[in-house]
Amino acid sequence: MSGSLNVLVIVAVIALVVVRQLKPQRLETEGKRWWLLPAVLAFMAVREPGLIDDAHPTGSVVLLAVGVVLGLLTGAAWAWTMRIWTNEDGEVWSAGRAVTAVAWIAGAGLRFALYGAAALAGVHMGSQSTMLTVAATLLARTGTMAWRAQTLRPTYRVAAGG
Repeated sequence: MSGSLNVLVIVAVIALVVVRQLKPQRLETEGKRWWLLPAVLAFMAVREPGLIDDAHPTGSVVLLAVGVVLGLLTGAAWAWTMRIWTNEDGEVWSAGRAVTAVAWIAGAGLRFALYGAAALAGVHMGSQSTMLTVAATLLARTGTMAWRAQTLRPTYRVAAGG
């Protein structure tokens, strides 16, 4: 896939996810494959050559690993800044808050700083590394949200009384 198409996919996924986070929405984690979108993005990132800069393999791997770790941290921070609650029917809902936007902006700032460090070191970081980082971010976010949702649900499904 071309670099410009990778960028388009990255922007579309981020736009879709961010827009959905601004509105209250019911979380559906039971029986769903919440890890599927991050897995597809990761597969798309690693399936083509160019993820590692052949001219600077060590620096490229280090920067890629730092990017993935930053993605995981950003995703976890994003999930922890989300408001999460249950309604009267026991359904779990979530919505982003102002601090969620701060987590997004901080994560983007860290990513740009990483690109700056790579440029200063002469290491090429293409759209595939960004896609892998976005996959890590979404995996950490959805995994954390799924875990948080499970902690809000009762462990029983029998109505009280009788």
